[in-house]
Amino acid sequence: MIDVRKSGAYLHEGKFKSIGEIRQTFSDKEISEAFKGTMTYSVLSAHSVSGAYKGEPIHIRFDAIASHDITYVGIIQSAKASGLKRFPLPYVLTNCHNSLCAVGGTINEDDHVFGLSAARKYGGIYVPANVAVIHTYMREKFAGAGKMILGSDSHTRYGAFGTLAIGEGGPELVKQLLGRTYDVRYPEVVAVRLTGNVRHGVGPQDVALAIIGAVFGSGAVKNKVLEFIGDGVSNLDMEFRNGIDVMTTETACLSSLWITDDKTRDYLEMLGRPDDYKEMRPEKLAFYDAAVTVDLSEIEPMIALPFHPSNVYRLKDVIENPGDIFSKVEKDYVAVTGADRPALRLTDKIRDGKVFVSQGIIAGCSGGTYANIAAAANVLKGADTGNGAFSLSVYPGSMPVYLDLMKKGYLSALTEAGAVIKPCFCGPCFGAGDTPCNNGLSIRHTTRNFENREGSKPSGRQIAAIALMDARSIAATAKNGGVLTSAADVDYDEKTEAFRFDEGIYEKRVYNGWRNPRPEENLVYGPNIRDWPEIDPMPDNLILKVAAAISDPVTTTDELIPSGETSSLRSNPLRLAEFTLSRKCPDYVSRAKKIKEEADAVKNGVIPEDVRFVLEKTGLKLFGTTALGSVVCAVKPGDGSAREQAASCQRVLGAAANIAKEYATKRYRSNLINWGMLPLISDEKFELDDLIVMPDAKARLIAQSSFSCYLLRKGKIKKITLDVGVLTNAERDIILAGSLINYYAENAKKED
Repeated sequence: MIDVRKSGAYLHEGKFKSIGEIRQTFSDKEISEAFKGTMTYSVLSAHSVSGAYKGEPIHIRFDAIASHDITYVGIIQSAKASGLKRFPLPYVLTNCHNSLCAVGGTINEDDHVFGLSAARKYGGIYVPANVAVIHTYMREKFAGAGKMILGSDSHTRYGAFGTLAIGEGGPELVKQLLGRTYDVRYPEVVAVRLTGNVRHGVGPQDVALAIIGAVFGSGAVKNKVLEFIGDGVSNLDMEFRNGIDVMTTETACLSSLWITDDKTRDYLEMLGRPDDYKEMRPEKLAFYDAAVTVDLSEIEPMIALPFHPSNVYRLKDVIENPGDIFSKVEKDYVAVTGADRPALRLTDKIRDGKVFVSQGIIAGCSGGTYANIAAAANVLKGADTGNGAFSLSVYPGSMPVYLDLMKKGYLSALTEAGAVIKPCFCGPCFGAGDTPCNNGLSIRHTTRNFENREGSKPSGRQIAAIALMDARSIAATAKNGGVLTSAADVDYDEKTEAFRFDEGIYEKRVYNGWRNPRPEENLVYGPNIRDWPEIDPMPDNLILKVAAAISDPVTTTDELIPSGETSSLRSNPLRLAEFTLSRKCPDYVSRAKKIKEEADAVKNGVIPEDVRFVLEKTGLKLFGTTALGSVVCAVKPGDGSAREQAASCQRVLGAAANIAKEYATKRYRSNLINWGMLPLISDEKFELDDLIVMPDAKARLIAQSSFSCYLLRKGKIKKITLDVGVLTNAERDIILAGSLINYYAENAKKED
């Protein structure tokens, strides 16, 4: 079904060939520069201000940027503090994370008013709440062949249009707003060759989950660019391609690109942007660092069971043998989380050999496309979802999608079957809507199924299970009253009327101030919008105390800072920080605050007893400034969302570093750096209250060398070495300054 080739591959005449075969046709020089034959090279080289060569740093300026209401207040506040005068490129501010207004009083709408005022003052584009989710809007209005787009959401993926789009934390958008560059080493590129055509009942989520299941565990595509090529691409319409593309984030890749064709051109023409099309193909010879071959004809309906999109099974296998598979998931959950978590019970969903589901959701940038919802309507036409425990909710991705589905009767068919049509909102995707009951099983065509992502709180003895499926099989399950059912086993008309985009709603509701800033206007601040607290620069000597030690194989950003209702506090750094690791390590905040109190005492010359003990026993003398900070230790932190709050909340509470065996994503590591924290690497297993003394930390960072440290644990001292990995000069300077805000403030003083 899927073949993963981790070694390099040369593409010539549509086939992967060995170096021996290639040498029969091409010169050594042509072979050495074959990496330039990828679509990735053509896009990166056109956007890099310093050229683009394999393995070397590149410095990118984007064509447009986008963020939603979880992140844009902090981004604009940071840019404003760093000297922002106007938006130098199109900046789209969406409000698709308009979360739980009643929980926080006026604070959500206060953020929206701030966003509109910022769009007016600086010349931005403001998309009001419930008008469109971020990625649907960007596909409809901005994605085009050869472009690059940066978003503060991890699912910033528009590769099906030939757009190389990257999701990063907010500070990277701040850099673009200030005319700086996005700095990254030239990435490795992986060819994803599609062949064949999909079967009846198979949708884009099925293909995406199959790919994720095949590559995630091995890290084969981590931080790389996926290029979708092959004859199979032409068999997929644009909506199907978009549905696969948006899920590439869950492979841990950096970005994605697809070949373009007549279907791409026609779709862009339908969107009213024919000039954004150009043909994109690999050159005659293209070198890829790895290759994945996907036979679409062999893909079956799939399901990702809790608690990761890579926990993939054939849906048929789960339906036929739920007992063994569910028992395994339950055991894996206990093994990973320990006995302190509420029990996950999937096996009790099995009755008379059938799996009963409590909830179905089709939503957001992945599930809420026109084609997915229309297909679900065809499956459910004339059906009855029943009046039992099962419920079905559908969230279209944008109002133009909503309108066309309504005009063509698809929403009527869904409503008549018992589905509830909801607004254009990312809610279920990040735990701010349709949270299942305790121990409920929800099947969703959304992007993620991490623990507590759906809104439950395991630390509060609540647990719910999310399984990812395609909209077609979710509709088939709904048709069967909540009994888990594959769309492959249901007869329905696969043909749907083509989507027709009507921009009228956007013309009436979206504020477009691009190239028309109004500097005389004021930003409108609600009472909850707060500036970032002052952050000190890096001291000469650094002392770390472990405030959280996480042994899970992977730690997600949802665990580092929960989404859902906590997002209501997104514009108040101090209040939001109170929820840091609240669902994973409930005592983290109190520990971090206690360490911060010790840190304040250190500033005043008071050396804690445990630090004094290390100095006395080792004879170590610390010269210059010394500071104490907390540290979060984990095996592989940062999987999941791009939200920078996962790092900034730690920083607000006095964190100075993370220590990991490896970082799950580049974007999380970048967030740590941009908030002035050391992204340290170590194979050492740390424990709560471990003390790490790092003499000459500042000098070692300047020299870009490893850190020779002393570890104090339960009265015993040992030497250890910590590494920070490869840093650019700018990244090093940001850490030295204490944060990106400090770094730009220092540069502004120098310029004055």
